Parts: sequence; structure tokens; C-alpha cells
Amino acid sequence: MIQLINSKNENLIAVKLEGKISKEDVEQVHPLIHKILKTNNKVDFYFEMHDFHGYELQGLWADIKVDVSHLSDYGKMAFVGEKKWQEWAAKATNFFTSSEVKYFDLKNKEQAKQWINFQ
Repeated sequence: MIQLINSKNENLIAVKLEGKISKEDVEQVHPLIHKILKTNNKVDFYFEMHDFHGYELQGLWADIKVDVSHLSDYGKMAFVGEKKWQEWAAKATNFFTSSEVKYFDLKNKEQAKQWINFQ
């Protein structure tokens, strides 16, 4: 499940990730990317993971399609999590994008918010 988190930063999409991400979850975020791109060059992301277990198969496929079409549109990405595999996933994201990607442990989420300019 994706839950949007309010932010005053106009080029930031901030979300809380819990459970598994579905196709519908990805479809909820995709229009936000387009909205930001109308007025900004890049889209930044803040992902806060609580009891997050990855993707449903259709959700993964939908996310891959969105990411492939927008890879050059992404700016900074802050991943805030509680599991080692989430840190590895953030490192993998960094490998496949030109974005600046950082992983923060959940106890350091305020540091992550400062880094991503979460307001």
C-alpha cells in the first residue's frame, strides 16, 4: 500500500510504503510525476518503509514501466527503511538511475527529510 505524505516541496513525492505495492498504488503516483514535470525539471522522492514487503507482480510490472519512461526525470531519492534488503534495493536503484539515491535507517528519518528538503 502507498500512502501519500503531504509536503510543501513542489517537486517532491513523499510516500509511506506498507505491505505490498499493487498496480493501483503505482497508478496513484504516476499522475503526480506528470504534474510535477509540468513545472519542474526533476521529481524527487521520499520513500518511508514500515512493514514493507515489496510488490505484487502486477505492481512491480507497472512500476518498472513508469520508471523506464521517467528515468531521466528523477532527481534525488531518499529511501527510509528498517530492513537490510531495503538498503540493497536502494543501492540497486542507484545503480540503474542517474538520480542521487541515499538510504537511511528508520531511526534517521529526520536526517533523510533534511537531505531531500522535505517541508
